[in-house]
Amino acid sequence: MTLATLRDVLTPCLTDGTAVAGLVVLGWEDAVAYVRAAEAAGQPVILQAGPGCRAHTPLPVLGAMFRTLAEGAAVPVVAHLDHGESLEVCRQAIDCGFTSVMYDGSALPLAQNIALTAEIAAVAHAAGVSIEAELGYVGYHGGAASHGTDPAEVAGFATETGIDALAVSVGNSHLMTTPGAEVDMPRLAAIQLAAPTLPLVLHGGSGLSPALRRQLARDTTVCKFNIGTELRMAFGAALRQTLAENPQRFDRIQILRETIAPVTEAARTVIANLAGR
Repeated sequence: MTLATLRDVLTPCLTDGTAVAGLVVLGWEDAVAYVRAAEAAGQPVILQAGPGCRAHTPLPVLGAMFRTLAEGAAVPVVAHLDHGESLEVCRQAIDCGFTSVMYDGSALPLAQNIALTAEIAAVAHAAGVSIEAELGYVGYHGGAASHGTDPAEVAGFATETGIDALAVSVGNSHLMTTPGAEVDMPRLAAIQLAAPTLPLVLHGGSGLSPALRRQLARDTTVCKFNIGTELRMAFGAALRQTLAENPQRFDRIQILRETIAPVTEAARTVIANLAGR
């Protein structure tokens, strides 16, 4: 069994010049593809269940699916709750076998974000589970605007909450379909200086070019990149292709099975790049 916590896989990244991919799962086929990709690259992977996924598939099902894949994997696999909205959701994920939870209090006033994050961190750590939090606000391409993380708030936030990883806003945005985001390097450097041993996380990793991701993994304490949109695009392209090539096919298992190999290769490229391979 290679089920791991977020702390397990991110701690080495602070010193070895690599980062781990947090890959957004929407169903069985992409989850299988991500684990196969990690095995092919010889690197750990973080399977992430975000709000959209949880609205479609119940947490107990996702927890069992992630753990089943981890138990058969040859590399460490983290079962991660992404953008948990409350203590109740995070507690349910822990009860369902997740090994890592992200509590997203980024839209709250700082004091409230600290208080709620600290409460959830205590629950998570008591269960042997890691916790990620967010400071600042990572917005959405074409939607809510980002609010950059204030480096002056980082050290206190980290100390008062006891988190294992911190998602920051430094020019990254969710749901970008092209890699055109520019990272505010001075802001990132100041954040890193404030908490040099705390693994940092960049959400909206699809908006960052592979070269920039590799640079950040090598030269900073950004240890985790969340990647969703570009892999959903790979899935969509593969699905459209198989439907076009097989217009009479109606068995959903046969149809969806055809997406696994292309998504595996797309995810392997992402994972290997973060490891400098």
